[in-house]
Amino acid sequence: MIKEAIADIDDATSEIVMTIHWVGGVHTEHRLPLRRRGQRNSTPANIIEAVGQLALIAKDDVIAGLLNRNGIKTGNGNRWIREAVTSLRSKNRIPVHRRADDGAEPWLNLRHAATLVGVTPRTLRLAAERGEINALHPVEDGPWIFKRADLEGPVGQALALRAASNPGHPAIPSESQKDLLGPTT
Repeated sequence: MIKEAIADIDDATSEIVMTIHWVGGVHTEHRLPLRRRGQRNSTPANIIEAVGQLALIAKDDVIAGLLNRNGIKTGNGNRWIREAVTSLRSKNRIPVHRRADDGAEPWLNLRHAATLVGVTPRTLRLAAERGEINALHPVEDGPWIFKRADLEGPVGQALALRAASNPGHPAIPSESQKDLLGPTT
């Protein structure tokens, strides 16, 4: 089927140009990126940091799913699989997620954190978005991560008291939110 294959380097575009001459007389060209000495296809630092944060509450297969759902690719441009996350964690000395022996997880997702504080998940998420309580949100379409110590501290208690004192509207609006009707006087 293939009569001849010719490889050349295009220095202007840093590509390997493969020209295939087929038996029927047709020619096709394929271009491949040329890697230079010392050039690496490494995972960006912000993705490594996100994996480290996600490993606080999730196993590698869940992390791979979250990265894929957010359209994040590996350093080589591939989709994430459990083995790739495991390799990244190992290379960067990120510990694997393990459940706490006593059941008191040091890091919690939004639902578990809201249950611990005694508020709705929406109330806790809005408080985190406003910066009222510390939280990690490593990927756009992913979990919020809360430290148990912060939730059990004075900030978490104050949030629970505020929500309990106003049960009809537990999520407090932002000061920057505009009034839809304007002044009524």
